Amino acid sequence: MLNVVEAFSGIGSQAEALKNAKIEHNIPAIVEWEVGAMYAYDILHNGPQYLKDYRFHTKDSLVQELLKFNISTDGKEHLSNEALTKMPMGQLKSIYASIERTNNLIDISNVTAEELPDDVDVLTYSFPCQDLSIGSFWHNNSSGIDKDANNRSGLLWQIERLLKDYCNIGKKMPKFLLMENVSAILSKRNIGNFRMWQSFLENLGYINQVYTLNSKNFHIPQNRQRTFMVSVLVGEDTNKRNAVEEYFFENNLENICLDDNEIHPIGKFLRLDYSNATYKREAIESTPNYTPSRVKIFETNKILAVDNVSNDTMIANTVTTKQDRNPNSGLIEFRDINLVDGAKYRNLTPRECFLLMGFNEESYDLLLENNPLITKSRSILSPSKLYKLAGNSIVVPILEEIFKQIDTIDKKILNCEKIGV
Repeated sequence: MLNVVEAFSGIGSQAEALKNAKIEHNIPAIVEWEVGAMYAYDILHNGPQYLKDYRFHTKDSLVQELLKFNISTDGKEHLSNEALTKMPMGQLKSIYASIERTNNLIDISNVTAEELPDDVDVLTYSFPCQDLSIGSFWHNNSSGIDKDANNRSGLLWQIERLLKDYCNIGKKMPKFLLMENVSAILSKRNIGNFRMWQSFLENLGYINQVYTLNSKNFHIPQNRQRTFMVSVLVGEDTNKRNAVEEYFFENNLENICLDDNEIHPIGKFLRLDYSNATYKREAIESTPNYTPSRVKIFETNKILAVDNVSNDTMIANTVTTKQDRNPNSGLIEFRDINLVDGAKYRNLTPRECFLLMGFNEESYDLLLENNPLITKSRSILSPSKLYKLAGNSIVVPILEEIFKQIDTIDKKILNCEKIGV
């Protein structure tokens, strides 16, 4: 069994991949501070919440409990006492329940090796990408992952602090580390810092295997390239080091390159049957007014389908945290279908974005079924929040293949031994 701790867990693409790959696993803790992600994670992987278990809490007691954590609604700033007090009681209960049910340690900068479970086999860390992305350089003159940057992507170095903490208290380190981020981490601006990070891990006894992988080579019709690094702890054991290096050489995931007919057709991921009331409602919600500013969006982005007929030769662009933007993942053009008067097109729905990230429809429906109103018109997970959660997640089928490699190395090379350094 693999004991996995997900840092920067988001909605738990790693947990989803482990389930899909049928790898025996346990997730004793996660680390996530954004309330939408932590709530969605809990529902997706633990099922419905039973808030009657928290009936003895008052609003004040819940606020005081949540103030102990650095939680956030935007992934930028932690919530103040005033902000928490303004939240409806049901939302406070749901947030608190999600923390308890997932053993969420919340803030990576406050996590210590001592409070992490013993015998962690895999520590995953998909730290924020905002300060690595190409756009951030144009707009913010970003400092990437510089150690002194004090930005969101710089949270990478909290993993360094955590591993040093492992060493300082003599606790056995995770056998595997799994990183995911945008491929700009290998750019000229960031490569020096990335190599410094790799060197640090090598000095601890890890072997690093770097993969730059595109979801279209894992059957998903989305052009989404991301960089992964699997680090395997072998210490000074030369035999295991050689065996791990040989395994990665012979099973390099970058060698996977599918023919067009091996990629699932985009129609499998689009919901174009508007006789289905749910799909129709979601399509209408994703149909913008055809304003002058949206003419360019319509004219310059991919047409993935016309009316209810998909163009199955098309591959969507990267699913991002917003769809009503330019560029976006792709559009569904309206010619004969008139869902909204005057509409020329619609964007992908949150459901379609989740499907293109490799989550199944049952998982998405589970989220919707457990997305209660917290005011008369507002749910815990708004459509804009669902877009953001999908765009910030990781393509599940890629993770499935990576975890299969980790599981094989663990069983056939490391022999389930708890290796220290």
